[in-house]
Amino acid sequence: MTPKILELIAARFKVLAEPARLQILQSLRAGERTVTDLGEETGLGQANLSKHLQQLHAAGFLRRRKEGVFVFYALADKSVLHLCNLMCGRLEAEMRAHHKLLGA
Repeated sequence: MTPKILELIAARFKVLAEPARLQILQSLRAGERTVTDLGEETGLGQANLSKHLQQLHAAGFLRRRKEGVFVFYALADKSVLHLCNLMCGRLEAEMRAHHKLLGA
């Protein structure tokens, strides 16, 4: 891989390195949501939510469509969830090993 490709990959991971953005992706796991729905589900304020949605969209993780006054967001590619699942599985395995080591 070229340094430029590695830079692009690192930029994508940087977008995912924010818990609020991961929470948004998890909310969209079930399907398309309005900004209002996402705000209610995540507890994020309007300005904060909009900033995170913009970053996820710019990185290509989300698609959006406008219908009247509503903006709907959805996952652009569900493969991002595979990354989340891989990391969750890894963290669960580490926690099990840690508990086993401590005898819990």
